[in-house]
Amino acid sequence: MRAPASARGAGVRGASVPRWGDAPAPPATDYSTLAAPQCAQPLYPFDEQINQRFAIWQGDITSLEVDAITNTTDETLAECNAVSERIMSACGAELKEEIVTRGHECRTGEVVVTPGFNLRCRHILHTVSPSYSQQYHTAAETTLHNCYKNVLYCAGELHARTLALCVIDTPRRNFPPDLAAHTALRTIRRYLEQNKSPQLVILACACGPDLSLLAALAPLYFPRSAREADAARLRLSEPANNERRIRIIHNPHEHNEDSASDDTSLYDEEAAAEAAEAAAAFARACAPAPDTQRLLAPSPAVVRRRLDDHEQYERLLRRAKAEDLSEVSGIGCLYQSGVDRLGRPVVVFIGKWFPIGDIDLDKALLYLIKLLDPIVRGDYVIAYFHTLASSGNHPPFSWLKEVYTVLPYKYKKNLKAFYIVHPTFWTKMMTWWFTTFMAPAIKAKVHNLPGVEFLYSVMARDQLEVPAFITEYDMTINGLHYFQPDTNST
Repeated sequence: MRAPASARGAGVRGASVPRWGDAPAPPATDYSTLAAPQCAQPLYPFDEQINQRFAIWQGDITSLEVDAITNTTDETLAECNAVSERIMSACGAELKEEIVTRGHECRTGEVVVTPGFNLRCRHILHTVSPSYSQQYHTAAETTLHNCYKNVLYCAGELHARTLALCVIDTPRRNFPPDLAAHTALRTIRRYLEQNKSPQLVILACACGPDLSLLAALAPLYFPRSAREADAARLRLSEPANNERRIRIIHNPHEHNEDSASDDTSLYDEEAAAEAAEAAAAFARACAPAPDTQRLLAPSPAVVRRRLDDHEQYERLLRRAKAEDLSEVSGIGCLYQSGVDRLGRPVVVFIGKWFPIGDIDLDKALLYLIKLLDPIVRGDYVIAYFHTLASSGNHPPFSWLKEVYTVLPYKYKKNLKAFYIVHPTFWTKMMTWWFTTFMAPAIKAKVHNLPGVEFLYSVMARDQLEVPAFITEYDMTINGLHYFQPDTNST
C-alpha cells in the first residue's frame, strides 16, 4: 500500500522533467579540418520525436513520480549501493519482506519486478549489472546492454508510460564509466526507435560526474540537429545494427574450459546463452509471483539475515577452504559419484551415516559448501538415500532452513533433480512440508524412488557407487532386477 503523497514529501513529476530535445545545442563547430567521417551516413539521425521521449536528469530517483523505476542490485536483491540504499530506505520493511517471502532472486542481466510500496511509482524493476574485466570485454558489455534492454522491454510489457532508469553499473562492478555510458545511451536509442512504450525514459543520475559524462555523449545518440548528427559520424564507427554477434556452438561443454587460448570465446558463449535465457526469464519476472501461503512468517531477524546471506556465503566459503574438515569428510556421508546420462555430476548423500548427535553442524555446512561450490557452477543432481536411517540421522528443520537460505541462487537454479531413495512416510511428509512452505523453488525437482534400480533410468549402473548395506536392503524389499530402465530416457 502506497503512503499518501503528503507523507512522502514533495516529489518531482516525471512529465515535468525537461526533455533532451529542449536542451540547447552547443555552438556550431567547424569539422572541415578534422579526419574524414568513419561512416557514410549518420548512425543515429536527428529525430525530434525521439528526443522528446528521452531525458537526462540529476537527483534522487526515489523522488520521481513515474510508473516504474530501476534498481541496480545483486542476485539476492540485497546489494547496498547508492541507489539501492535509497530505494530500500524509502520502501521500508515492506520491500525487504517481499524479497524474502517470495524468494526473489535475479540473475545477471535479468529483471525482477516488485511493487513500488511507499515510493511514487507503481513498479520497481530490479536488475543485476555484470562485473567488468578487460579480458572479457565483449561479454561484459553485451550483458550490460541486456540489463538496459530487458528493463526497457519489461517496462513496456507493464504498460508503463514513464520509466526512470538509474545508471545500472556500480563502482564495485569496475565498469569504465565511458563504456557504460555509451552502452546505456545506445541501447535506449535503439529501443525508442522500435517501440512506442514507455512514452518517456528518464536516465537518472545520482551525481554530477555521471550527468556530465552522459550529457557529453548523448549528442552522439540523440543529436539535436542534423548538423549534430552529421558531426557524430566522426566519433562513431559501429555498424548501423549494433546487435552483438556471438557464436553459440552446439555443445559448449565439449570444449576445454581450462584452455587459456580460448577463454574469451568461452566466456562470450556463456554470456550469449545467458542472454538467450533472459528473454524467457524477464517474461516470468514481469508476471506477479503467485501467492504462496507460508506457515512461518519471517521475523525481522530472518529478513536481516536474508539480506546479508551473500556476504555470509562468501565468508563461509573462505572458511571452508581454510579449516580442517577431515572429521566430517571422513564420515563419508556426502560425496560425488559419477555422472548421469546427460553428463551432469551426481552428488550422493547417505542418510544413515549422518550422525546428528556426534557431528558439528557448522562444520557439516562448511564441508557441504566446500564440496558443492565447484560442482554447482553447472547443472547437477542429488541422490539422497534414506535407507535404514533413524531419528538420530534427521537434521533439525532450523538447520535445514539455514542451509537453504545461505546457499546462493546457483545451488537452486542448477539443481536439476533431487532423488530420495527408500523414503518413509515421515520422509515424504516432511519433504512435502519443507518444499511447500520453505523451499518452493525446488519442489518440482524432488522425486521419491522406492528402489535403487529406478535411478538407472537416469544414470548408468557403473556410475552409481553406494554402500553395500543399501543394495542388500534394496534386494530384501524389492527382489532382484525389479526395474528395467529405458536407456533412452532423460
